[in-house]
Amino acid sequence: MAEYKGIHGTKIQNYTSDPDNPITGQVWYNETDQVLKFQYTNTVLQGSWATGGSMNTARFNLGGTGIQTSALGFGGSLNPPITGATESYDGASWTEVNDLNTARQQIAGGGTQTSSLAFGGQNPTATAVTESWNGSSWTELNDLNTARYSLAGAGTDNTSDLAFGGYTGTVRTGATESWNGTSWTEVNDLNTARNGLAGTGIVTAALAFGGSVPPNTAATESWNGTSWTEVNDLNTSRRDLVGTGSSTSALAFGGEIPGDIFITNTEEWDGTNWTEVNDLSTGRRSLGAAGTTSSALAFGGRITPGAVSALTEEWNVGAVAVGAWSTGGNMNTARKQLGGTGLKNAALGFGGNTPSVTGITESYNGTSWTEVNDLNQPRANTSGVGTQTSALSAGGYNNTSPPGGPLAVTESWNGTSWTEVNDLNTGRYNLEGAGADNTASIVFGGSAPAITANTESWDGTSWTEVGDLNTARSNLEGAGSQPAALAIGGNTPPWTGATESWNGTSWTEVADLNTIRGNAAAGGTSTSAILMGGQNDTYPLGASQTEIWNGSTWSEDSDLSTQRKENSGGGANSTSALTFGGANPGNLSATEEWTKPSFTTRTISTD
Repeated sequence: MAEYKGIHGTKIQNYTSDPDNPITGQVWYNETDQVLKFQYTNTVLQGSWATGGSMNTARFNLGGTGIQTSALGFGGSLNPPITGATESYDGASWTEVNDLNTARQQIAGGGTQTSSLAFGGQNPTATAVTESWNGSSWTELNDLNTARYSLAGAGTDNTSDLAFGGYTGTVRTGATESWNGTSWTEVNDLNTARNGLAGTGIVTAALAFGGSVPPNTAATESWNGTSWTEVNDLNTSRRDLVGTGSSTSALAFGGEIPGDIFITNTEEWDGTNWTEVNDLSTGRRSLGAAGTTSSALAFGGRITPGAVSALTEEWNVGAVAVGAWSTGGNMNTARKQLGGTGLKNAALGFGGNTPSVTGITESYNGTSWTEVNDLNQPRANTSGVGTQTSALSAGGYNNTSPPGGPLAVTESWNGTSWTEVNDLNTGRYNLEGAGADNTASIVFGGSAPAITANTESWDGTSWTEVGDLNTARSNLEGAGSQPAALAIGGNTPPWTGATESWNGTSWTEVADLNTIRGNAAAGGTSTSAILMGGQNDTYPLGASQTEIWNGSTWSEDSDLSTQRKENSGGGANSTSALTFGGANPGNLSATEEWTKPSFTTRTISTD
């Protein structure tokens, strides 16, 4: 039997208290408490999407069945024409197999890769055609009682399925039919007639969610084998989404919201409520799906109003290290709408609203805040970039020039005092910025007073207008540097989760936040960032959500202890950050410090 020394290279050591930085897996003896202890990393089970093998035929409005490593995709539209093409997925790549007998789009199905049922659809009108897949070919069987398309389905194989909802060509329907392997029987209707909905489960226990009534709906209904019952809604109303899983454990992803916007949103159902989880990498509607809540597949779909995709994404759940918030020292002056920058143990907070507009500046050393020299021009809703010893504040508003009006004033901080330097070309407030120090930064967005996409670059002397954001917005956040930055969230209006990446020349749209919001705080780099707090219509007084950016997607992490909006913050990356000030609803002085990964220390029982 292996001994501790043989595994770790040392004997168990004695300490008068717990060691400052124990190694994960290390065991020590605490002489004061007279117990053995060890430390482990805090983790949670969390899902994320990764790229899989692309389909051979790009399409949308297709059907899907099976599991992640053994799936079937069939029918759909190539934009146009309508197709009966069927493909089989083995967990890595798609293989073309025998086509449907009747080509159609907006089709539904249920079952496995070797035993599936495909029913309904359109070509060019609504059809009731039903086909059974035996692992090698499709066979036509008895038709649905109600011809329709844009319906949903659920089922275990080609002998036991449920069809519900859809559009007949003249009306949206709640009609539900049950398949026994030979024929369809009409059973109780959905409570909400709709098309473009998603479904999952089996013939005796299914779930229907989303769709269009119109308008788009978030309504969710649960089927017990006899009737439908309304349960808690999706967080995001949408149509042309898909789902996987069961009636008590499901995923909903993709879809369309008004404005021809194809979304990445993914939500997880626990049998009672929907929770927003990590988004798809590519927003799309009318895609195919297969799998479970822990191992799912998204394939095909429409990615823009004029383009279809062959892209496949795989959803997997695993243990992920989580961070933790701890209480830091309070600011001397409680305030909201302040600027800030720096690191967890070396930060700067300046300006804001107390509720009068102020120029107060405070410096943080990782333990406490110290008042230092004020801004020359008191202001709120200013941008802040740089470090504790080399920072820049640009734009904002005050009560005099004109009352509530946008400022172009820029001030440079040298570690001791602020100096006025050349103004922005476009005065504005509720803007944001990114930069390493007071010699190289960019600012973007804001209100001038109209909401703007304007971006300006600072070379240490003057501002130059450069490429605009793709989405004009105010109340946004920023992270990174002059040549590599992120613009995050904000208000267009409405509130948005849009994220854009700056490469030194232009902005590119990347994956959205999981929780849309603005008036938050951010820190880090363009490849490792953190967003903290903020507000939206759901959290008008302040949010506690924390999200981590890994260079391609946002993931939810541990919440702030205090919900807040209009806060500021900073950080080196997504593992070390802080936030301070803000409101909820009154002004706050509280500081919270972020560390990831976080750890738990446990006592080893020797009884």
